[in-house]
Amino acid sequence: MTAPLSLTEDRLLGGRVALCQPREGLRAGLDPVLLAAAVPARPGERVLEAGCGSGAAFLCLAARVPGLSVLAVEQDPELAALAARNAAANGLGGRVEVIAGDVRDRALAHRLPRCAHAFANPPWWPGGTAPPGARRRAATHEAAAALADWAGFLAAALAPGGSLTLVLPAARFDQGLAALAAAGCGAARLLPLWPRAGQAAKRVIVQGRLGRRGPARVEPGLVLHGPGQGFTPEAEAVLRGAAGLG
Repeated sequence: MTAPLSLTEDRLLGGRVALCQPREGLRAGLDPVLLAAAVPARPGERVLEAGCGSGAAFLCLAARVPGLSVLAVEQDPELAALAARNAAANGLGGRVEVIAGDVRDRALAHRLPRCAHAFANPPWWPGGTAPPGARRRAATHEAAAALADWAGFLAAALAPGGSLTLVLPAARFDQGLAALAAAGCGAARLLPLWPRAGQAAKRVIVQGRLGRRGPARVEPGLVLHGPGQGFTPEAEAVLRGAAGLG
């Protein structure tokens, strides 16, 4: 059983996105904003997000790319309903459909209309001590669904040549690339996200194209913080200015 949602009202992308999200649990931070910035969507295309939570990532993507049609899948029915309310609050109610569903349900993915792009911020860790709180555990720790399940679900709804994008801990980039390959997505790209220049990346974005072949490549990536406490100008452009990444 999960506790009723207690919500806060927050803003992303320099105020462009209004987001109601649970006060407790895993709250939207940098990851969904960076994930959305890396999706190479164009105006008018259809996109799919799996595990959308309260909708932070697809809302940021829709704020950057006008005219998108969004499908979003979320296992938690309360979060799915909240994501739909957030879409309506941001003027996207007519272009966003949120479905309560499980990424292990491959039949659901095949029933969806074909999408030009698919993306997710999946649960990160396959083991270790899980954090307290059912919703936080579901967002951070793999349970029944593994990375391969997430990639397979997203790829099943993609049109040929469509992009599949995941944001992951750097320690799992190899498994992320393997999951993309198993789902039929090649020509992989790896975008490191460095906390500061000269430091090891803590997050990465991995991306592939359905049915494409070609060598994997490492992109320049993004340094998040400068010498002081603030973000670098490049990170500011993405996190507050709604610029694309990669």
